[in-house]
Amino acid sequence: MTKELKLGYQIGYWGAGPPANLPQVLIEAEAMGYDSFWTAEAYGSDALTPLAWWGSATSTIKLGTSICQLSARTPAAMAMAALTLDHLSGGRFILGLGASGPQVAEGWYGDDYRKPLARTREYVEIIRQVLAREGPVDYQGDHYQLPLKGGTGLGKPLKSITHPLRADIPIYLASEGPKNVALTAEIADGWHAIFYAPREDTFYRSSLETGWARPTARRTRDEFEVACTVPVIIHDDVETAASFYKPMLALYIGGMGAREANFHNEVFARMGYEGEAKEIQDLYLEGKKEEAAAKVPTRLVEDVALIGPKEKIRDDVALWRESVVTTMLVSGDAAQLRTIADIVLG
Repeated sequence: MTKELKLGYQIGYWGAGPPANLPQVLIEAEAMGYDSFWTAEAYGSDALTPLAWWGSATSTIKLGTSICQLSARTPAAMAMAALTLDHLSGGRFILGLGASGPQVAEGWYGDDYRKPLARTREYVEIIRQVLAREGPVDYQGDHYQLPLKGGTGLGKPLKSITHPLRADIPIYLASEGPKNVALTAEIADGWHAIFYAPREDTFYRSSLETGWARPTARRTRDEFEVACTVPVIIHDDVETAASFYKPMLALYIGGMGAREANFHNEVFARMGYEGEAKEIQDLYLEGKKEEAAAKVPTRLVEDVALIGPKEKIRDDVALWRESVVTTMLVSGDAAQLRTIADIVLG
């Protein structure tokens, strides 16, 4: 079913330093009609501080994390940050969460990555208890215990001192595999999608429907949001446009994760690029990054990104309107954001 799409301005995590001129670009994006603004974290800049700092200059645009990593904070600390930002923004905060992967969770945070779906469920349940503020939080799960079992034995259930502005702050989950997407549809208010291809819409709808059909499902299909990262590269030549994004895809397919556990690689394998994904990973892990990028098919880029002349992109957006995606998360300077808004919002 064809629908109107919303736009979100996404900056992600930083490289060596913060992006230049971002405050002004954000103000312009708000004026252009962008619905939301998103920050992220990996193992450098965090997602919350920039959102609060830059978001303070805005008044209407929603402010979201895309994503906060579970291992970075305890569930209670995450709930504290969420209710604080929601108050300061006047009820505009969206909490985006994700488990990341074992290399980051265990290598950077020193946290046990095993059973990420079960941990995610418990993490979200505790946050919702804190935000509901119906009583002291007493939660005894397999992965999280409040109060802690053992220790001094002096811990006691506590209730947030601060009254949340909203008890139902939206929670989005970043997920890629079918079981994780189904869990997202069950316990969250939205899904953060990455490397989503409109031609695979039926596959993802099936996973989402599985979650929505569970008795414990929080939202219906019509109430659920899907915010998807969509690279947009405008260029008269499609091959040239694709070449700008291929190194990033090679990084994620080949190097973002161990050979034994690379969820991004698995996404493209499920899309029918299993042979290419293996070859890209082999080359990347051998240090042959340029060769790995050269092996990324242009058609693969076109599956997950909008590339080429503006007229082609305008036509290709139609596939996204018919998909489960409700918000396209895009990046760029003010001129790029204005062009995208003209194409998508009209």
